[in-house]
Formats: sequence, C-alpha cells, structure tokens
Amino acid sequence: MIDWEKITGFDWDEGNREKCQKHGLSQKEIEYFFQQKEVFVAPDPKHSDEEERYLAIGRSKKRKPMFVVFTLRDVNGERLIRPISARYMHEKEAKRYEEENAKIEK
Repeated sequence: MIDWEKITGFDWDEGNREKCQKHGLSQKEIEYFFQQKEVFVAPDPKHSDEEERYLAIGRSKKRKPMFVVFTLRDVNGERLIRPISARYMHEKEAKRYEEENAKIEK
C-alpha cells in the first residue's frame, strides 16, 4: 500500500526523462497525471525483481488515457515517485479502460 501523503515529489534524471519523452509525454504531463484522484495503481510483481514497481492508469490533462510504470525512491530523506516508463494507451487498451471505468462510475 502506498502512503501518498508521504510522497514529496518526483525523481527525474536524463534516463527516465528521455524514456518517457520517447513516447510523447513530458515531465510536466506525467507529474500532473499523479496529482489527479482518478489514477488507479496496482503492484507490478512481474517486473519487481530488484525493486517494487507499480502500474498506474488514468488520464492526461487533455483527458487522453495514460499508462505509467513507476517505483518509489527514498532520496535525501524524501519519498519520491520515479517514473520508469509512460505512454498514452493504445486504442484497444483505451477502450477497455473506458469500459471498466464506466462500470466503476455506475
């Protein structure tokens, strides 16, 4: 379980910034994504060999469905979100997200 109140910011460097931008998402857009209440987060045990990873789905500021893989890092006494990869969902993923989200809202 993530204690969101203890998270104080983001851990960015050239590596993760470039990987996220490669898929058309800016650092600012990813940070906005995590400020929303409509982000669904789940553990990603398949990719958590060295550190605990999470999958997050939600919407961009422009309301486009997004998918973000991230981990949490403790840096200089602060708890930070470190985005690993981020992209807009493919059409098939977005359709499934819309269908599932509609079920939740009812």
